[in-house]
Amino acid sequence: MIDDSHPLLLGSGSPRRREILTTLGLPLRVAAAEVDEAGRADEGPADYLERVTLAKLAAARRLHQAAGAGAILVADTSVILGDAILGKPRDEADARAMLRALSGREHQVWTRFAIAGGDRAELAPGAASGRVEALHAETVVTRVRFRALDDDEIASYAATGEGLDKAGAYAIQGIGAFAVARVDGSYSNVVGLPACEVVAALRAAGLLARFPLSPARSS
Repeated sequence: MIDDSHPLLLGSGSPRRREILTTLGLPLRVAAAEVDEAGRADEGPADYLERVTLAKLAAARRLHQAAGAGAILVADTSVILGDAILGKPRDEADARAMLRALSGREHQVWTRFAIAGGDRAELAPGAASGRVEALHAETVVTRVRFRALDDDEIASYAATGEGLDKAGAYAIQGIGAFAVARVDGSYSNVVGLPACEVVAALRAAGLLARFPLSPARSS
């Protein structure tokens, strides 16, 4: 159960995911779960995301910081254009190529998240490090359409460096919003974590006794 004494462990170093969960008022502890995120030959988006999130979940449970957590949450986000998975660009030239491919077209943003309970006995240092079964795992899909971008816009935006650490080479919550003509589905999913679905899953799994945890205060 998540409370101030047993916070949610976010097994991700993403500042965007941390900000979303903090905005929701969830007590939080952050510890990045490092795994190999390289795609495999003939691996589709669904299989890729399932494999990576389960690997992150297992890695997060092995972390010393996981002891005493009320629950564990991991996630992975991919931009899908046709049959291609667009991850983080290798460099500025790769970012320009991704933005050029997205220009004037609709793509999908898939975020898969997985939740495990925070049994402190299981989370103690030296606990088993094998496959972890999630209490809940879900993939949320948002459709995003870019307006047509000219070469100068693509080059100038790529040069800002904003998209170099983001799937698809853009940040919808930043300067990259200039390129987004339409969003169909969860906006926070495009940022990196579908807030609505995560809270619903935590509630359904019995990991949040109530929500919001604290009453809102007017300014």
